[in-house]
Amino acid sequence: MDLGRVIRRTPVLRQLTYGLYGRRVEAHLDRTAVPRHVGVMLDGNRRWARAAGMSTVDGHQSGADKIPDFLGWCEEVGVEVVTLWMLSTDNLSRPKEELVPLLGIIEQAVRDLAATGHWRVHPVGALDLLPPSTAAVLKEAEQATAHHSGILVNVAVGYGGRHEIADAVRKLLQEQAALGTSVEQLAEMIDVEHIARHLYTSGQPDPDLVIRTSGEQRLSGFLLWQSAHSEFYFCEAYWPAFRKVDFLRALRDYANRQRRFGG
Repeated sequence: MDLGRVIRRTPVLRQLTYGLYGRRVEAHLDRTAVPRHVGVMLDGNRRWARAAGMSTVDGHQSGADKIPDFLGWCEEVGVEVVTLWMLSTDNLSRPKEELVPLLGIIEQAVRDLAATGHWRVHPVGALDLLPPSTAAVLKEAEQATAHHSGILVNVAVGYGGRHEIADAVRKLLQEQAALGTSVEQLAEMIDVEHIARHLYTSGQPDPDLVIRTSGEQRLSGFLLWQSAHSEFYFCEAYWPAFRKVDFLRALRDYANRQRRFGG
């Protein structure tokens, strides 16, 4: 008898096996090497839905439903900041029949995060590119959760790494122009820190670990500036199927690496 095949074909046995394996991985996890900031590219919702014979909307909803579980796992191990890439600037050009329901799912997901009374929500993206209703939900969630003590959750909606850097430089120029700084003076004084202070994540630690689900192995502009020294982990599972054991594997892999900042 092929025990492995039996386990794969029996849902109860499969869940039990993964549960035992997950507890074993967690028990041996180096708690002194847990990333402070984890960025996640929530990729694969549509492909997961297609493989399951479901609609695209069902895929996006299942992806949104996974978020509270993931934040709970992060909280258990001591992660302080999580950045969730929920919608890129490129995604804004999707057909209206897909984009409108997706924005509705994102709005409700953000409301639900705020309603927990626990996590702090911080919008990360170009809010001016979003429909007013979506931008309003993001701003309201940030205001309502400003004094919460849980994980800081960056919700990246209408986000693009190049757009963020351009925005940061634009804000820096506007700030200095208001102070009467000349172009020549600005050219002399500008450095990395000046730009970093105007990023969407200003004041936050850069991500130590970036996870991308669905098997894709590219950054696609996610936290382009902030991830210069990040470690990357690419997982085959689609985001709606991402399990706690997958997260623990990512943490184990991260803990086993020798980080070399700048080299």
